[in-house]
Amino acid sequence: MYIYANTALLNSTWAQNVRLKIEDQSITSIETDDRPESGDTQVDVLLPSLGNLHSHTFQRAMAGMTEFRAAGRESFWTWRELMYKFLGRLTPEHVEAIAALTFMEMQEAGYASVGEFHYVHHQPDGTPYAALSELSNRVFAAASNTGIGHTHLPVLYTYGGVQQEALAGGQLRFSNDVDRFLQLREECRANLADMPADARVGIAPHSLRATSPDDLARVLEHTPDGPVHIHISEQMKEVNDVEAALGKRPVDWLLDNADVNDRWCLIHATHMTEGETIKMAQSGAVAGLCPITEANLGDGPFNGPTYLEQNGVFGVGSDSNVRISLTEELRTLEYSQRLRDTSRNVLAPSDGSTGHTLYTGAARGGAQALGRDAGAIEVGKLADLVAITRDDPALCALKDEQILDGLCFAASDNVVTDTWSAGRHMVKNGQHIHREGIVANYRTTIAELTEGL
Repeated sequence: MYIYANTALLNSTWAQNVRLKIEDQSITSIETDDRPESGDTQVDVLLPSLGNLHSHTFQRAMAGMTEFRAAGRESFWTWRELMYKFLGRLTPEHVEAIAALTFMEMQEAGYASVGEFHYVHHQPDGTPYAALSELSNRVFAAASNTGIGHTHLPVLYTYGGVQQEALAGGQLRFSNDVDRFLQLREECRANLADMPADARVGIAPHSLRATSPDDLARVLEHTPDGPVHIHISEQMKEVNDVEAALGKRPVDWLLDNADVNDRWCLIHATHMTEGETIKMAQSGAVAGLCPITEANLGDGPFNGPTYLEQNGVFGVGSDSNVRISLTEELRTLEYSQRLRDTSRNVLAPSDGSTGHTLYTGAARGGAQALGRDAGAIEVGKLADLVAITRDDPALCALKDEQILDGLCFAASDNVVTDTWSAGRHMVKNGQHIHREGIVANYRTTIAELTEGL
């Protein structure tokens, strides 16, 4: 398969008349100043695609349901109440249909891959399904249907708080002790045999409040390689509770008590001291930033300038999937910094493009977090690619070196014309090739779920 692009971003260089060959999911040759040949897929601007490093697909079906003010009760913790009520209705069929719709929307927005932080494992009363990995298998099926690059992150969720409170209510669907979690992980790894070769399985200890130091150490001992993702320091209540129980703030405690390195992704890390920020950047871990969700839940902004000054690695994720938009995720990240600092171009280097910093940084960091050899257009890399058009009014006036600024700050996701996930050409002319069936199935599912809610 060949792709011919009028313009392509090769590392940090804009090249013209670029022809790529893709074989066995990867880029095998790149020619510049070339001509298209019969059968080539021709596009305008070709970019490395981003990996969406943090998603809870089932929450996509809740979008718009929690934006009503209840006097004196507005917080992340009250938002969770609706989530738990919603969880009581989800069937395996619902999980698959919602995941397919969510993955499709990600690809249409320009994401080639996703890290699914999957913590709904059991029946509503906490009883496991006959197959412990039933709901993971449903997410696998949705990934296969949509063709998205998939890193599955089964979640260890054992306790209702940092004092090791018992789980109850909606949390019962999450519950696993370490032994059962390791069994779940092995079932998921066995199921990779039915997935494309680029699919991965990692682990996700949910948070320091939902596991224990001993359990975390044991799980890591049994998982010597592959991605490790964890929620950390999202809310000040979490920070205060962890500090009271463990004697240190969450990021400090984790960095001092686990071998945090480049296979780790620390999700949110919103409330950090200067020292924590520097230590995290130096660890090589990826900061998994979810700016739209963090704004929606009122989490607060990440300490971006200090982190990037220390060459920290970052990527973005859609988390609650209240709004799936690659362009909006990146601009919200930068705008959160501007609003806090009352300044402009906060995340850019001293002399450089903010859009380039955001886009290429998130491409590299997302690939690292998902365990994918992607994030750039290079021979040997996975063909995780996205094409956009400069015919759109938001981009038509821009020079090559301004394209990523225009994409991040002026454009919408409708500039995306094509997306390839490890060479699978799943979005053509702006629409997913299976869109009609996926949307129809989702509409049926959401009608069932919301009846009487």
